[in-house]
Amino acid sequence: MTIHMVKLCVGAEDVEDLANWQARQMKRMEHPVHHTRMFPKRAEEMLDGGSIYWVIKGAIRVRQRIIDLRPEPDEEGREICAVVFDPQLVRTYAQGKRPFQGWRYLKPEDAPRDLKSGERALDIPPDLDTALKQAGVW
Repeated sequence: MTIHMVKLCVGAEDVEDLANWQARQMKRMEHPVHHTRMFPKRAEEMLDGGSIYWVIKGAIRVRQRIIDLRPEPDEEGREICAVVFDPQLVRTYAQGKRPFQGWRYLKPEDAPRDLKSGERALDIPPDLDTALKQAGVW
């Protein structure tokens, strides 16, 4: 059974910021990587089609498929987790998310849908997006 990860993309103003940061990373390595202190207990489920859903400015806006989770030592020799992503960024419908520390699991049924091919993301405030969906406007 697949499980996803959700993580705040601290410091990014938009999806393009994330793309630029990862492009700089890929000048030194094959795939974008994010390091986290905690190794997921549900790693097998994450590697079974899981993605990381990035929260940018209060909403999930994009995801990337997780292709590997591997232990690596940090500068002090402690084991941390390297989360390795497919470089393709997949835009999603904006879904509001309150701030949190670290990362969280995200069930597939709770994840926002991908935008359809050629569909543009509406960068409206997540609260307004939620209200419009609840009102049946979209």
